[in-house]
Amino acid sequence: MKRIILSAITLSLLSVSCKNTQLQNTQSTKNQLVKANLTDARLMDLVQKESLKYFWDYAEPNSKLGRERYHEDNIYPDNDKHVVTTGGSGFGLATVLVGVERGFVPRKEAVKRLTTMMDFLAKADRHKGAWSHWINGETGKTVPFGKKDNGGDLVETAFLTSGILMVREYFKNGNAEEKALAKKCDELWKGIQWNWYTKGGEKVLYWHWSPDYQWEMNFPLQGYNECLITYILAASSPTYPIDAETYYKGWTRNGTYLSDKEKYGLPMYVKHNGAEEYGGPLFWAHYSYIGLDPTNLSDKLIRNYFDLNKNQVLIDYKYCVENPKHWKGYGPDYWGLTAGYSRNQDGGVGYDAHFPQNDRGVITPTAALSSFPYTPKESMDFLRFLYTQKPEFIGSAGPYDANSIHYDNWTTPRYLAIDQGTIAPMIENYRTGFLWKLFMNAPEIRQGLKKLDFKSEKYNIR
Repeated sequence: MKRIILSAITLSLLSVSCKNTQLQNTQSTKNQLVKANLTDARLMDLVQKESLKYFWDYAEPNSKLGRERYHEDNIYPDNDKHVVTTGGSGFGLATVLVGVERGFVPRKEAVKRLTTMMDFLAKADRHKGAWSHWINGETGKTVPFGKKDNGGDLVETAFLTSGILMVREYFKNGNAEEKALAKKCDELWKGIQWNWYTKGGEKVLYWHWSPDYQWEMNFPLQGYNECLITYILAASSPTYPIDAETYYKGWTRNGTYLSDKEKYGLPMYVKHNGAEEYGGPLFWAHYSYIGLDPTNLSDKLIRNYFDLNKNQVLIDYKYCVENPKHWKGYGPDYWGLTAGYSRNQDGGVGYDAHFPQNDRGVITPTAALSSFPYTPKESMDFLRFLYTQKPEFIGSAGPYDANSIHYDNWTTPRYLAIDQGTIAPMIENYRTGFLWKLFMNAPEIRQGLKKLDFKSEKYNIR
């Protein structure tokens, strides 16, 4: 099932059992209420640990990468239980690092598992160094995302690479096994031919390339959505880099992606592709920022990326509080619209990119939970409401992907990697900045950001 991208279509997922290395059940066992007096810190521990289960307990067995989806009901209409997702696996790498740092999983076990992942990725199909969106977790072969989408997916590769670089940085000064893991990560990173995806030197990156269909997908990465990290990594590559002109001419549309519009008195700063009035689904404020720290981060056009993201999240929050469509439940402790599973009109499970202009009464928990760095109070209110009032919305790997109070507490016992994978990392970035520090201090990233005229006083990038 394809993650919906607005610009293309809609404009158009505390102890450890060392015996079996599975995370033990936590206090919020399915369908049990969490005590209302649990501290904020314990609640964050809880949801981080439970979200980690998606990538630890329920990883694809052979590759150990993140499955595209995990269904508690074991119903897989597309028979894709073995299919892994590259982008979601990148978020999974970051989630595992959080697990190690917080003591949820043993460091030695994590190194062993991460090494298995890197060995699998090294042998898996690559397309000018990039991986496909979906990979068969048993064979390493490309699984087509669509008829012509059977080659390299540069954006999903970027999400994966962000995680790979953080793994490298975390373990590069460790013991022999950890240094060997870091070396594998470094080799994977250096093998990606980012500049190939300019289609012969055009001043823009393209999303897809196929050995069978070449550039027929024809999707340039332009204007604001979730893809910023692709340009950051491409500019930072020590082997196949792009230049700054490609970033400013391509991504920013020669600067024309800027916006002077406001919503609820909050400046938008940029034109969100296909969602200029309220902004896009909230994953746009998450995916690129698992490693890229937006705090006081600027380039030649944007003064502060943190403000850009914070305003997008606050606009989504204020929209849900205003609740112009009068959905039951919407309010200060029940909000958050982003892409994920959805409720079809017949009550069945579908998929949609939820945002204010495409609001179907369905809330996706990752939207608010992964927004902790921007809206800590509002996100905590949602987290506390979910765990103390709505246990039916929580399963074996944390909050289910989607729910709706309006439709008689509808939910689906299913998870998606791209949703579950941002929860623990973004909460950790709010709590300690752990992943941000790893990524932003990688030597190549520092140089790449300087090349693109990004500045960050926090990391002494000028």
